[in-house]
Amino acid sequence: MFGIWGGKPRSKLGRWLDDRGISQEWLIKKSKVSRTTISELAAGKRQPTVETIKKIMKAIREVDPNAKSDDFFDL
Repeated sequence: MFGIWGGKPRSKLGRWLDDRGISQEWLIKKSKVSRTTISELAAGKRQPTVETIKKIMKAIREVDPNAKSDDFFDL
């Protein structure tokens, strides 16, 4: 899916980061998930493993304690 002006494709995770002004770099550091994986997940180019979801959700819950994994990933 492309942004309104034909920008880069974004997944639900990517849109969440964009909407809150949170960088992928922050998520990389907090989750200890590789830069490539975070980038591909944010662009919707990859499906995460269960272990990756756990790491990402732990980081996301620092910002939004009520966040659920199905808010970001199609499980």
